[in-house]
Amino acid sequence: MNICVYSSSSDVIEPVFFAAAAQLGAAVARRGDILVYGGCSIGLMGAVARAAQQNGGRVIGIIPTFMHQRGLTHAHCDELILTETMRERKALMEARSDAFIALPGGFGTLEEMLEVITLKQLQRHRKPVLFLDVERFYAPLQLLFEHILEHRFAKPAYRDLYAFVPDVASGLAYLDQYQPPQLVSKWSDTGSAR
Repeated sequence: MNICVYSSSSDVIEPVFFAAAAQLGAAVARRGDILVYGGCSIGLMGAVARAAQQNGGRVIGIIPTFMHQRGLTHAHCDELILTETMRERKALMEARSDAFIALPGGFGTLEEMLEVITLKQLQRHRKPVLFLDVERFYAPLQLLFEHILEHRFAKPAYRDLYAFVPDVASGLAYLDQYQPPQLVSKWSDTGSAR
């Protein structure tokens, strides 16, 4: 399985998040899965890639040229793909992956995850999407999602588009047991904005 991991490129965050990134990278490698990620050597991105490789795993890094030119690339990727734009990078990461996991991250991580959730809602893919909720980092986002559902900006069935898991073991168990949900079309009920 090719597992896409979205995460932070910050080096100034708390050590607990780096520990989770290293644990995830090591676990992906030990399972014989391939890590697909944003190609950076810094932050949680670098930590997950290094841990995967230290445990015998294969790493595919996909990074835009402008970031590569700034010296941010993890030089030891097993496969390194340079793209012209961020949009091309995201499209390739989505195409090359069988599952998506978000470690804690900032605006970029959130934007990437919301895109894959939206594409799943629109039935463009059926892949698992999960948030690794380290230290309850994603608790406010989970509340926001519930707020959106409660106010009928999304159908209740769309809770099945994603999962929030507390740790790496739970996340990998979710991937192993995953069955794509049977979703109705976003526009199945006429006149609805949901």
